[in-house]
Parts: sequence; structure tokens; C-alpha cells
Amino acid sequence: MSHVNCLLLCTDLDRTLLPNGAERESEQARKIFADFASLSQITLVYVTGRHQQLVEQAVNEYQLPQADFVISDVGSKIYKVTDSQWHYMDDWEKNIDRDWQGKSTNDLHNLLTNVQGLKLQEQSKQNTHKLSYYVGLDQDHLQILSKVKQVLKQYDITFNLVWSVDEPANIGLLDVLPASAGKRQAIEFLVQQLGFDYTNTVFAGDSGNDLCVMSSLIQSVLVANADKDVIDEAIRQAKIYHQENTLYIARGGFMNMNGNYSAGILEGVVHYIPLAEQWLAEKHGTDKNYE
Repeated sequence: MSHVNCLLLCTDLDRTLLPNGAERESEQARKIFADFASLSQITLVYVTGRHQQLVEQAVNEYQLPQADFVISDVGSKIYKVTDSQWHYMDDWEKNIDRDWQGKSTNDLHNLLTNVQGLKLQEQSKQNTHKLSYYVGLDQDHLQILSKVKQVLKQYDITFNLVWSVDEPANIGLLDVLPASAGKRQAIEFLVQQLGFDYTNTVFAGDSGNDLCVMSSLIQSVLVANADKDVIDEAIRQAKIYHQENTLYIARGGFMNMNGNYSAGILEGVVHYIPLAEQWLAEKHGTDKNYE
């Protein structure tokens, strides 16, 4: 546990901060989260598979606080956000560009046309460093991933394959990124760029594409509403990589909330950084119970 006077708070959106899953959101949880995020000690980062337009849509629809930075498109883009203006971080693009040997997403798609079971996602979900497919859940996704790897290796392309499941849509999602891109790598880049370290950085997530962070040195929180399969896999990977101390699974009870969504994020932050509870109390001008 580290006593720090600043925090890089990184959170996934869908079904982590956004209460758009099946489970109930604790009353006032998002309001308390927004109050916490407004503190001068907090640098807020949204880490999501959404692109810019969909992030802005979520912020408006769910009345979220404005982030200081957004890692979008599953970690293939990073933006600094100032007064609602998004500024792309060019250094990140240069950092990941070399992995694809100068090839574009269209070039990579052409290489993968013979892999059965891949359905190209909408154009709005592609970008210069993210090639995204749908995969039916009736398909053997491990075999499909294996074939994608075989093809790309033939062309000396170094890559990061991100597999997740869109539970509400009941469809598999496969993102092909440069090897040095992804949620974990993008967070690590920001940690270094902004002068933070792993003791004052916390990430919260709920799904398969968050597992790469959950098994790393980054202090991570799985919100209580995460799917049981994801929880089991996160625990398994944390053990493999000896990172049990940097994985926390919210269970509810903090401030009498249920641990789902933003309540789970706050619970996890206080687990790693107990001083954060005092920050919250001072924000509300009251005691720890927030009555």
C-alpha cells in the first residue's frame, strides 16, 4: 500500500464506469465518483474500446466527468483532453507505428481474407492502428486466432491480438493492434510521460480486453459486476504472473454500496490507496460514512 498525494485513475467505460450491464448500480455511486474525479489530486483517464465520438456520447448520456486523457480504440489511440478539445498524442503513434512494417489496416485485412470466421466490423470501428472483426460465438475462436497469428508472422508483422466478448450483443470481438499497442501498453506510456509510477496508478475494468492490465504491475480493480469467467481468468493470470497483490476484486460494502460499476472503482482505489478515503471525506466536508 502506498500513501501518495496524487493518483492516475484509469478506468474502462462499458460495464465498468457505465452502468450498462444487467446488474444494479448503487444510488449516488456515479455522483460520488464524479466528485472524487474532480479532486485536484486525480488525473482521470478513460481506457476503452470506443472511438472518440462514442466516448463523447457516453460522457453526455451518463453525465460523466470529463477525462484528462482518453485511451481509446482498445489502446491504439491516446488523447489529451483540454476544455473538451481532444489533442492526439503523436509520440504514441510514432511509438507503435513500426510494428506493422509500414502496412495499413487495409493491407492487413487483405492478408487475412482467407481466414474463415472473421467478419470485418464497421468502418467507424477501424483506425490507422486497429483492425477489428466480429467472430461468432459458435466459432472456435482459439483456432481462428491461431490462423491469424500464422498469417501475420509470415510477413514479419508484430502484433497484439485482443479477444473479448460483447455480452449484450452475444458476439466475439477480435482487435488486431501493433505489438506495442493495447490498454496496458498505453497506460504504461502515460505513467511514464506524466511522471507517475505504479504505486499511484490504479486501473478498473470488467471484461476480457482488460485482462492484459489485470495481470501486470499496474494496480487493478475488477468491479463486482464483472462476468464470473473474467474474474476466474483474471485470478488465474495474476497467479501465473505473480501479480496477486495488484489484482483486487470488488465485493461491495464500501460506503454501503454494492461494488458494481463506479462503486467498485472507488472501493478498489481505497483498497490500494487508503488516503483516498480521506480525500473523499474532505471533498464532502464530512466524515468517512458520508451520511
